[in-house]
Amino acid sequence: MKGIVFIEKNPATGDLRNVSKELTYKLYTLLQPYKGEVIGIFAGDELPKDINELFKLGLNRLIYYKNDRLKNLQSFAYKNILTSMIKSEEPDIVLFGATHTGRDIAPLVSSALHTGLTADCTQLYIDEYKDKGNILFQRRPAFGGNILATIITPDERPMMASVREGVMQIPEKKLDNPVKLEEFKIDFNENWIKNEFLSIVEKESKVHFNSSDIIVAGGAGVGSVDNFGLIKKLAWALKGEYGASRAAVDFGFAEKERQIGQTGHVVRPKLYIACGISGAVQHRAGMEESQKIIAINKDPDAPIFGIAHMGIVGDINETIPILLKYLKEEK
Repeated sequence: MKGIVFIEKNPATGDLRNVSKELTYKLYTLLQPYKGEVIGIFAGDELPKDINELFKLGLNRLIYYKNDRLKNLQSFAYKNILTSMIKSEEPDIVLFGATHTGRDIAPLVSSALHTGLTADCTQLYIDEYKDKGNILFQRRPAFGGNILATIITPDERPMMASVREGVMQIPEKKLDNPVKLEEFKIDFNENWIKNEFLSIVEKESKVHFNSSDIIVAGGAGVGSVDNFGLIKKLAWALKGEYGASRAAVDFGFAEKERQIGQTGHVVRPKLYIACGISGAVQHRAGMEESQKIIAINKDPDAPIFGIAHMGIVGDINETIPILLKYLKEEK
């Protein structure tokens, strides 16, 4: 089997996006039992500065195309270039990050290739299916997050999926694949350029979930904006970040950019403390891969206790002040 990963770089830093690293390693683990080849494809003005890191995560080859006209996102140019790259390799699997760029380009590419695309997957695995041989099984929340759907593309190739950043893991132990870069040749057509950028304003986010080992999140059960201040205090005492469920954001307890779940961030910290969060599947889709989960909830039957490693049945207005007191004493 052969698989392709669309490689992205962060325009602000010039480094690889984490999702490109995550998907490279995920594709490597998927194809390793079948001695498959992992190929990266990149289009842009310059290669990411740390492109060699991908070969330590299982990449066998990187096919790239460079053009100054691709400094900013040009959807139709990317579509034509990436479609040509994919057709030249005839892969079984193609993976995109569910980033702003990936969500823009992946549907255009899948349409051009006359194949399906499963968006925002939370799980990917390969297995046999009837007489179709080994195919990619793609799992994602569906119907508002009330069910987990398993989607397959049994007849068309390639099988395409997108995955949000933070869903897949990056290993600490790296591989020793040789660096192999191949420049792709294609005649650039100016008709591919449909828009021109006058200026781009980079907005620095206040939220740093990916770099935080500890996240304390609050849900609707927190009760009020004032009570949500306890969530922030606990997060700061632990030198972590604070997040929120969609319900807490809808109630105005926290900013939209701190939302965790199916329609927010996907996080995988070492410690996740869920306070006043019931544990609906929509929220679990964004945090259930955390290494250690502690739940605090007044309802002993809350679904969150089903995935928590430790649980406290109680009111956050009573439990969090006690935790803060002990943390202060330990300091």
